[in-house]
Amino acid sequence: MMAKYLVALDQGTTSSRAVVFSLDGTLVASCNREFPQHYPKPGWVEHDPKDILETQVTSLQETVRLAGIRPEDIAAIGITNQRETTFLWDRKTGECVGNAIVWQCRRTSGIVEELVRAGHGDMIREKTGLVPDAYFSGTKLKWMLDYYNLREKAAAGDLCFGTADSFLCWNLLEDRPHVTDATNAGRTMLFNLHTQDWDEDLLKLLEIPRACLPRVVDTAGPIGMLDPAILGRRIPVTAMAGDQHASLFGQACLKPGDVKNTYGTGCFMLMNTGDTPVMSRNGLLTTMAWRIGGKPVYALEGSVFMGGATIQWLRDELKIISTAAESEALAQSVNSTGGVYLVPAFTGLGAPWWDMYSRGTLVGMTRGTGRPQIVRAALEAIAYQSADLMEAMAKDAGKRPEHLQVDGGASANAFLMQFQADICAIPVVRPKVLETTALGAALLAGLGAGVYATPEETARSWKKDLEFAPRMDEATRRLELEGWHRAVERSLGWAKN
Repeated sequence: MMAKYLVALDQGTTSSRAVVFSLDGTLVASCNREFPQHYPKPGWVEHDPKDILETQVTSLQETVRLAGIRPEDIAAIGITNQRETTFLWDRKTGECVGNAIVWQCRRTSGIVEELVRAGHGDMIREKTGLVPDAYFSGTKLKWMLDYYNLREKAAAGDLCFGTADSFLCWNLLEDRPHVTDATNAGRTMLFNLHTQDWDEDLLKLLEIPRACLPRVVDTAGPIGMLDPAILGRRIPVTAMAGDQHASLFGQACLKPGDVKNTYGTGCFMLMNTGDTPVMSRNGLLTTMAWRIGGKPVYALEGSVFMGGATIQWLRDELKIISTAAESEALAQSVNSTGGVYLVPAFTGLGAPWWDMYSRGTLVGMTRGTGRPQIVRAALEAIAYQSADLMEAMAKDAGKRPEHLQVDGGASANAFLMQFQADICAIPVVRPKVLETTALGAALLAGLGAGVYATPEETARSWKKDLEFAPRMDEATRRLELEGWHRAVERSLGWAKN
C-alpha cells in the first residue's frame, strides 16, 4: 500500500509538537508536550536541550499511536522549529556545552551595542537583511564560545552549532547530519542573503570559526532517514523550515504581496516578496521565505516577541486566569479597558521599535481597574503590536494588503481576531487548520519527497474557516492607536542603566 500520510515535527518555544496530516492537508492527529523555561537572570531565557529532544521524540511516538497508522504509512517527515534559539554541542559525544540560549534572551545586548557603535550596523543589515539585535543567533554563539572558552575547539571542528532544526537532525536522523536550511541560516546574522552562504566578513567580526557551522540545504529536499529506533522504521526526512516560513507556506502565501500573521509565543507577520529581497525602511526584516530547487524566495518580516506568551504571563506569573481560553470571556465581559494599556516588552521590543532595553509597562489604571480590564489590555496589546507591523509593511510595499491571513494558537480567540481586524482596518481571514506551521512543514516534506510536483499543488490544502470584518470607526481606531503609542513611549529604554 502506498504511503498516505505526512508528519510534521513542530519544535516550539514552550512545547514540542508532532502532527499527522493526510495528503490533502487534513489534520489526523497531534500531540503536544510542554517543557520548562529557565530564567537564570533577569532578561535571560534558556532551554535544557534534553527536554527539547525528549518531548519531541515522545510527541512523535504518541501522535503516530493516536493516528492509528503504521510507520510504513508515512511518506515523509518535515521539521519546523523556533528559529534563533542557539545550541552548541560536542561533535564526538553529542553532549551540549550548556543550556540552549532562547531567541527571547537579551544577554548579548551589550555585544550588539558594541557592533553598532563600531559602525557595523549597515553592513550587517545589507548582508543579512536583519537589524542588529540580541534576538539573532550570531551573538548568542559568540557569547557561548567566549563564556565556555571554546573558540579553539570550535576552530578544530570539534563543536557543532545549530538552531533547533540542526539539533533535531543530529539527534533523530541516521548518520547524524550537521545541517540547517536556508530559512534558519538566514536568522543567525551570519548568513548572506545574496550569496546564499555563510559570510566571511560576519564570521570574522564575531570571531566564529566556519568549522562549527552546519551545511546549508534547501528548505524542501532529501536530508536523511529517521533513526529506526524511534518508530521502528526508517522514514525519509525531506524538509526543514523555521516556524514562520513554514506557516507562510502552509497559508499558501505563494505570490508576492501575500501576508500572514502567526499568533504563537510571539507574533510574526511575513509578506512574500518573490525572488527579490526588499530592504525595509520601516524597521522590518528582510528574510528568506524558503529555498526550493536552489531558488530563493524572500519575505519581509515583523516580529513581536510577546504574543501568546503574554497570555501565559497572565496565567503563570500573575495567576489572574487559570487557562488561556478564559482570557476571551474575561475580555468580552467589559466594554473597554477603561484607558488601560499593557506594553508586554518583557524581553524588549521587536519590529518596528527594536529596543533591547524596553520593559513591560502597565499604564492608565484607576481604582476601578480589575482583572477583566488587565486581561483585555493584554489581548489588545497583541493586536496593537501586530498593527504596528502591518503599518510598516504597508509603507515598505507601497500599499496595504487586502486582507490578513492568521494562524497559530491565539488566532482561535475570537475577541482578539475581531479587535485585530478593527485596529488594522482590514479583514482578518482564519483557515480551517490553525496549525499552519505544522501543515507547512508537512507540505514542504511532501514536496521534498515528490508527493507533490510543485508548490502550487500544495495550495489546495488551504481552506477558509472564518473572516472577521472591521467594524470600528476610524476616529475611534486612531484614538486607540494614539493611546497605545503613548504607552509604548513610556516603556522605551527602561532597562538602559
